[in-house]
Amino acid sequence: MRKPKHIGIIPAGNRRWALARGMGKECGYMAGTEPGLALFKLCQKAGIKEVTYYGFTVDNTKRPARQRQAFTEACIHAVKLLAAEDADLLVTGNYDSPMFPQELLPYTTRQTFGKGGIKVNFLVNYGWEWDLSALKKVQDRKRNVMDYIKSKDISRVDLIIRWGGRRRLSGFLPVQSIYADFYIIDDLWPDFKPEHFWQALEWYDQQDVTLGG
Repeated sequence: MRKPKHIGIIPAGNRRWALARGMGKECGYMAGTEPGLALFKLCQKAGIKEVTYYGFTVDNTKRPARQRQAFTEACIHAVKLLAAEDADLLVTGNYDSPMFPQELLPYTTRQTFGKGGIKVNFLVNYGWEWDLSALKKVQDRKRNVMDYIKSKDISRVDLIIRWGGRRRLSGFLPVQSIYADFYIIDDLWPDFKPEHFWQALEWYDQQDVTLGG
């Protein structure tokens, strides 16, 4: 089987999951942390080299304060879960903003935890405009764009898996995702099942990956 080297994860549907259970929207975020850990272990098992999780975006911080606090706490918890595993971990996002959790500042430089091995990127308070802002100052158009973006330590994404049925990138790593294949799962993220992952890999194996060539 031809496997993707780098998988992007858009874990959408947390609020809809909570509402369907008679809970407040803010209750759905923490429910997505254990699925995130389970998916990480599946990536390890499958031999995936790199995985990037979409935590929350700059635009997400416009949501009501209770939701903002809830998804921030969920991201902090998720990162700490991953830091207890064998991973080369990096948190990327606008850390100059007060919306970036101070608890995650130590992770904004890639660190090896346990035995390391798989690169794990977690996007927190990430915004595509923030990521690409330095491009405005580039004078030499022959230089590699990747030298200037703030997420330059994250490699090109091969496969993006999005839960929750929506068919949009939502600003996810626009440079690295330019040739990514996009696999949609209708189930909501907290309802994650291992077969979602394996089915996505089987689907990817059937795609004609040419990178435009």
